[in-house]
Amino acid sequence: MKTALTIAGSDSGGGAGIQADLKTFSAHGVFGMSAITAITAQNTVEVRSVQNIDLNIISDQIAAVFDDIEVHAVKIGMLGTPEIINTVTDNLKIYEPEHIVLDPVMVSKGGHHLLDSNAVANLNETLLPLASLVTPNIPEAEILSGRTINSEPDMYEACRSILQKGPGAVLIKGGHLDGDPNDLYYDGKEFHLFKGKRIETKNVHGTGCTLSSAIAANLAKGDNMLTAIENAKDYITAAIAESLDIGHGHGPAHHFHQFYERVT
Repeated sequence: MKTALTIAGSDSGGGAGIQADLKTFSAHGVFGMSAITAITAQNTVEVRSVQNIDLNIISDQIAAVFDDIEVHAVKIGMLGTPEIINTVTDNLKIYEPEHIVLDPVMVSKGGHHLLDSNAVANLNETLLPLASLVTPNIPEAEILSGRTINSEPDMYEACRSILQKGPGAVLIKGGHLDGDPNDLYYDGKEFHLFKGKRIETKNVHGTGCTLSSAIAANLAKGDNMLTAIENAKDYITAAIAESLDIGHGHGPAHHFHQFYERVT
């Protein structure tokens, strides 16, 4: 069986972070493993508090997995501080996994900042150059690129700027723009626009985590990058269409939609 490791924060509400990643890996037939970087007290409405994990524990989690189990892909989510970024970077340099999908989690759906403002430059300098793919949404892409993004043409320029920081490829998610949520891919050689269809629902908690972990799972199974993204986008679109109306805020996508009858 193929495997994937998620390095990210825990979401007590179960819709995002480590929980979403492991559900997504399982839905793709990939064995999921985890290294938890932070514990959040979180639900569909808010992030109440965050406790970052001790750096030695983070390092030991990553090492414990790699020292025993072959890792076919890594997905990275919430990191939180420059020190955590450095710890994760140092470990990945040791083990050199073939596929690293970096989702630069910065702000929760409820507006809670999940990445220290001092950590952005550190992320650019250390971890981005190790990533096979970085998957920012529009606000994250604006921070990483230093550009305002109001349209698809702006996404092209932001892709170029982010790629200069060293990742193998960039996928900017267009869901924050008006119209359909088209995502733009760039690897330095070609652009590819992945077209989507907007689904009218408030239940989009954890969709960024889910998309990036689906890409990682597909890469672990042997898909090339474009196929991995296309299949992951199909998966998250269906998961949003079948999203769960749980809680009083932004409900989660339905990670196992293909295995259940439609939930009403």
